[in-house]
Amino acid sequence: MVSLDDAVIARYEKFGKRFELLVDSDLVELWKEDPSKVDFEKLVAIEDVFHDARDGERPTSEVLERAFETSNFRDIAEKILSQGNIQLTSAQRKKMVELKRRQIIQHIQSNAIDPKSKSPHPLTRIELALDESRFSVDPFKNLNTQIKDAIKLLKPLIPLSFENTRLAFRITGKHYGPVSQLLRQYKEKEEWLPDGQWVCVIEIPAGMKAELISKVMNKDSDAEYKEL
Repeated sequence: MVSLDDAVIARYEKFGKRFELLVDSDLVELWKEDPSKVDFEKLVAIEDVFHDARDGERPTSEVLERAFETSNFRDIAEKILSQGNIQLTSAQRKKMVELKRRQIIQHIQSNAIDPKSKSPHPLTRIELALDESRFSVDPFKNLNTQIKDAIKLLKPLIPLSFENTRLAFRITGKHYGPVSQLLRQYKEKEEWLPDGQWVCVIEIPAGMKAELISKVMNKDSDAEYKEL
């Protein structure tokens, strides 16, 4: 459960009255995408509905029944969250926008390459191009949707190619555990050799190649790899 100090206000208005909840801003977006992924008790800071959350003013049960046709807190809270608005302080909004902006830039840098150099663009280049495009980050809009929107604006400014690459790794058996954890989600096939070495083939976005190889080599300095 989010603390009261860190919570943000979810606000809904009906019949000229304001109804508010104190919620975890980090979980609101996830809840809107798929409520089943969120523990409701962790989403709300306190199981109470307010007219004014900061002053602690609460509506009567009669007012709640008239506005929501129920007095069940969860039913009321879900309606406020799905139909209301999230109220952020300037500091909260700035923090959330900057976090989502970094996620967008990092995703593009990890998944796209310069088609001429076949290398990822530096983060700074993507960031400057995003500034030039005047892309506006929404702290509550779906991240994947915003990534697609950002890419559309960036393509006229910097060359972006979204390609996959296939890599084969040969890993010494004693390092199988930590390396397999790195590669598991990208693995196409694997095999144990008679000499105890582990080999696998993976497919990843081309922009991730250098970073992933570096991580594998840090786990097993004797590892071998080749691009297929």
